[in-house]
Amino acid sequence: MNYQWYPGHMTKARRMMQEDIRLIDLVIELLDARVPYSSRNPDIDELGKNKARLVLLNKADLADARRSRMWAEYFREKGCLAAEIDSRNGAGMKQIQELIREACREKTERDRKRGILNRPVRAMVAGIPNVGKSTFINTLAGKACAKTGNRPGVTKGKQWIRLNKSVELLDTPGILWPKFEDQTVGQKLAVIGSIRDEILQAEELAMWIIGFLRAEYPGTLKERYGMPEDGTDLELFGGIAESRGCLQKGGQPDLKRAAALVVDDLRNGRLGRVTLEIPG
Repeated sequence: MNYQWYPGHMTKARRMMQEDIRLIDLVIELLDARVPYSSRNPDIDELGKNKARLVLLNKADLADARRSRMWAEYFREKGCLAAEIDSRNGAGMKQIQELIREACREKTERDRKRGILNRPVRAMVAGIPNVGKSTFINTLAGKACAKTGNRPGVTKGKQWIRLNKSVELLDTPGILWPKFEDQTVGQKLAVIGSIRDEILQAEELAMWIIGFLRAEYPGTLKERYGMPEDGTDLELFGGIAESRGCLQKGGQPDLKRAAALVVDDLRNGRLGRVTLEIPG
């Protein structure tokens, strides 16, 4: 399957970010800790190339902790401040304001030398759809400032949120990029829910997940579904369908229902803490 999803509002959002970037001191880029490479929008990299950068590996509670540490170190070596967080449950959030101050230390010092005191840092919160930007802002602010939803495309317009006297945040809509040069990137984004499910083939995603877990996290599928991991991926897929009662009339496996179950289990952490890529 060819994975692409770039609705019209994303074109508008990218133009809006281009206009707003001149007002910004810091770009806070949220990545999904399960796919730190694939959830990095190269457009955001280009737009924020002359700004201070803070990379946050969000949804770290769903990711492989060892691989998350590898990714955080990878981004630090690239010159970005980086941290692992779980904005939904608050893990890692206490360090954010200090990281913002550290990222903008040079800018604050330049302001001080010019006699500009107490001007708040203006930070743009950016990332792809469904990476948790609005939840991050609400948790950081301690109140519901931004709309949230467990599906891509909830935030459609920009909004400024005054965090405190020293930091202002700009929430932006999640944007993908017009064309995935590497279709495995699109596939991984589909797996984590950053592309609308309506345009996807769930059976194909589930087969990819089964093959990946057998190779990278052996024993995971057996533990969750009680199925031995021998045989082919397709045989295992059919076995999962039968073990979960996903059957058609006549007792044939209903792979469509089973696929939805496997994909949902991965997205919600019921298959354990899984990271789909490592730095390379």
